[in-house]
Amino acid sequence: MRKVIDEIAAERERQVRAEGWTEKHDDEHDDRSLAQAARCYIEHYVGRAWLLDDPDGGIARYAEDEMPYEWPDSWAEHWWKPKNPRRDLVRAAALIVAEIERIDRASPQPTQEG
Repeated sequence: MRKVIDEIAAERERQVRAEGWTEKHDDEHDDRSLAQAARCYIEHYVGRAWLLDDPDGGIARYAEDEMPYEWPDSWAEHWWKPKNPRRDLVRAAALIVAEIERIDRASPQPTQEG
């Protein structure tokens, strides 16, 4: 399990470093779009994984699918980048982590009492 957790953390770090999705940037997505994007990757995997059993270019067709209707309105179409089921699930998990962190930052912090 640790390997998968490390991969999710590495993907989250990649999102920050390569894509520029810093905490400040994520905090602007208070429309739940981080979670919505994660959901799109999960639903894509659930609904299209059958393509992987197709020896005639199934994985290419999986990765080339058009942006889903449910893709966040506040996100450009070019951010929809399906790759393969495992990669997409790691990406979705990292987006969920980003949403949880955003929620935590937006919540009032409890005060420390003596």
